[in-house]
Amino acid sequence: MPNFPRRPGPSPPPEAPAPAPVTRRRGRPRRRGEGLRALLSPRSVVGKLFILQLVIVLLLAAGALGILVLTVEHANTRDAEHRSLAVAQGFAHAPGIAAAMKSRDPTAALQPLAQQAAGEAGVDYIGVVNREGIRYTASTPALIGKRSPVNMAPLLAGETVQSKDVGDLGPRVRADVPIRDTDGRILGAVGAGVRISSITASANRQMPLLLLVTGAAVVLSTGGTALLSRRLLRQTHGMGPAEITRMYEHHDAVLHAAREGVLILDRNRSLVLANDEARRLLDLPPEVEGRDIHDLGLPPDIAELLASGREADDEVLPVGNRVLAVNQRLIERYGGPRGCVVTLRDSTELQRISGKAQAAQGRLKVLYDASLGVGTTLDVTRTAEEIAEAAVPSFAEFATVDLVEGILRGEEPVGTERVLRRVAISGVQPDPPLFGTGDTVHLHAQGPQMRSLAAGLAVWESDLSDAAGWSEQDPERAGRVVDYGIHSLISAPLQARGVVLGVATFWRSQTAEPFEEEDLALAEELASRAALSIDNARRYTREHAMAVTLQRSLLPGSLPEQNALEVAYRYLPARESVGGDWFDVIPLPGARVALVVGDVVGHGLHAAATMGRLRTAVHNFSSMDLPPDEILGRLDELADRIDRSEDTEGYPDAVIGATCLYAIYDPVGRRCSIARAGHLPPVLVHPDGEVEFLELEAGPPLGAGGSVYVTTEVDVPEGSTLVLYTDGLVEDRSRDIDEGLGLLRAALHGVAGDPEQTCAAVLDAILPEHPGDDIALLVARTRMLPSDQVCSWEVPPDPAAVGAVRAAVADRLAAWNLEETSFMTELILSELVTNAIRYATAPIGVRLLLDRQLICEVSDGSSTSPHLRYATSTDEGGRGLFLVDQVADRWGTRYTSEGKVIWSEQPLPHDFRPPQEEAEADS
Repeated sequence: MPNFPRRPGPSPPPEAPAPAPVTRRRGRPRRRGEGLRALLSPRSVVGKLFILQLVIVLLLAAGALGILVLTVEHANTRDAEHRSLAVAQGFAHAPGIAAAMKSRDPTAALQPLAQQAAGEAGVDYIGVVNREGIRYTASTPALIGKRSPVNMAPLLAGETVQSKDVGDLGPRVRADVPIRDTDGRILGAVGAGVRISSITASANRQMPLLLLVTGAAVVLSTGGTALLSRRLLRQTHGMGPAEITRMYEHHDAVLHAAREGVLILDRNRSLVLANDEARRLLDLPPEVEGRDIHDLGLPPDIAELLASGREADDEVLPVGNRVLAVNQRLIERYGGPRGCVVTLRDSTELQRISGKAQAAQGRLKVLYDASLGVGTTLDVTRTAEEIAEAAVPSFAEFATVDLVEGILRGEEPVGTERVLRRVAISGVQPDPPLFGTGDTVHLHAQGPQMRSLAAGLAVWESDLSDAAGWSEQDPERAGRVVDYGIHSLISAPLQARGVVLGVATFWRSQTAEPFEEEDLALAEELASRAALSIDNARRYTREHAMAVTLQRSLLPGSLPEQNALEVAYRYLPARESVGGDWFDVIPLPGARVALVVGDVVGHGLHAAATMGRLRTAVHNFSSMDLPPDEILGRLDELADRIDRSEDTEGYPDAVIGATCLYAIYDPVGRRCSIARAGHLPPVLVHPDGEVEFLELEAGPPLGAGGSVYVTTEVDVPEGSTLVLYTDGLVEDRSRDIDEGLGLLRAALHGVAGDPEQTCAAVLDAILPEHPGDDIALLVARTRMLPSDQVCSWEVPPDPAAVGAVRAAVADRLAAWNLEETSFMTELILSELVTNAIRYATAPIGVRLLLDRQLICEVSDGSSTSPHLRYATSTDEGGRGLFLVDQVADRWGTRYTSEGKVIWSEQPLPHDFRPPQEEAEADS
């Protein structure tokens, strides 16, 4: 440590010494490059730094090369495994492979295919073997007919085998996949092998780049070292250590002129040096050097710190009317003698500014937390709660939010309301004497809340005990609030887009300072941001309510009456946005019932409107009594036209298709005809509790265009339960569809009860916690039309048989207590049977069904549909169907695989009672 002169004040600088002579080498001046070469010498610090940089660059390059080699080798091996498995699976499942395996000459059929596929897929070979491991194909024809070394045991067990071996051209990866027949039987196996490419080529391609980067790093290191050396020479102006030392000895003048106090203490805690600023800040006497710290009359706090010798960083200590920031460092840490250096900085003004900065920082933090925590949902009530929670306790001890009543329903407020609803309250204590959540708040005209709403600005009450307008609003409650300790408030209006939504009030109690004028800006900014979130939630509530209303208006309000099925349903719209799920129960002629479940892709009003159009189309197509596959085909054409005819640009929820399942249940034959268009398969729960997912051919979704759908006939025992549903029930963000289907199977297994109980059990078991999609569930338990309510006759193609049919029908109607409908029924059947005999082909049949109506059916082998026409007065015929149309309640035609059926329905008498009911009443 230099020996500083001990004097009370700054002294004039000593006379500058004469410049030291510049050392010359061999009688000539030192050249500029000589200093640079000296610095780059291995003995110099710069030279050592350069060598270290060079070693580090070379080590990094070697490590990069090693990582490159390992990465390329791993990537090649993984690519070979994936490619061999994909090629083997694709060849094993390719059309015609199983047939070729069973042909007379499998090698002739498979060898060219294997060679072609191996060349196109980029594998070394594709080999096919039979169950005994005999090769049908090979890359070397001489091996055909010989046994392959592949272990056939796992392949015959249906497993896929991957292995690695070493071939003639090096390591390779092999994948063997079993070949299955259409019935699942294993015919043999196909293997594909890929040679693992050497990493040398890939590494060599990247080696020049790596060497180039290494060379560039070496050049940059050399250049950086040279620049550093030149900078050192330039900054020191060529001076040696002696010159720098002598210059450093004269720094005391600068030390005493500094605006920061400096104290130097020795090992005995005696003062060695105090500059002028330290003397001023500590009010030191003139002669202080050499005196002990405790003899200087310093304040206790700073005297204790200086005497302790511990290190300190910006410790704030009061000294008189000043606030000093004190730093203390030990000299021996830096190679000097034992002692310490203390710096003092006057922070009085800085502390005052820092206090204001901390307050401003706190306000900014409140706004930042509010921007993150307010508006996380589109629920008005939850948004109001987030506002109150964001302000407590960082800005206020209590916060309340009062809104116009209509805001909660999404309505547009009109004017400045004086009656508000307390929506949210938050505070540091759970029981403040403020209005509670749900209470009605009547605002006083001179109260701070009403004044803030009228002015559109925040209103400040620093002392509630003197706030007359506020206390007049509810004097009794105001007294309890003041007694509780709440002393000041700020009321800020909640207004957005020119609409007044309510008011937010912030309260402070005795645990905090009263609100100041600077807090008004924060309250207004906080309320402004919150109001925008509330208005967004209000608009969403209105739009969501409109969409839900539209959606529910498009869904069936109640189920139609019918005897074939006992039906229950559940429909749960998504919370965030409405979707396009729908269901229907449609009675059909012949006591049959159609069950429909569909799902329009997408969400929002567009999906709901499309759902309504498709549902209406289903009703229209059902009235034509078409089979399920034809109905889905017509719906596909309609959906395709909808997508093509509408401009969906700008609609994020534009519909791109729909799924649908259409089923027709016949209670007479206990058969169900089902077809589906991209929809999930239905579930059939047998009377014994067995759960079966019906295997139906899945056609493409509606809207694909040109699609072909297939109807599947299923025998349904009486008392079985059909379960139709949409994907929202079984699929969710937290689980995949397979897991959901497994939960559905478990929920339906062993369920005993009516369809209503089944619906409740299914939803309780697998309903997602927060459904992200609509859920439609339709549960139908099957019934059978009693055999004594069904009669059928075969009619020979002879006009004379009409009379026999009429007589048989009259007898059956008499047995059913329907004598009064006998004349009309005989008239209908006479016309329909006569037309079938005259214009259609055999076989001709008649069937009567007693359900909610009397149903007459005449079937024949012709596919020609009769047409109603009006005969003129001169025509001799053409009035048969006209009579049927006038007499019957409804009539129509449906087509079957054998021909067609013409049916008619007649209402039953009001006082009609089935014979079995009369028998039970008599007994």
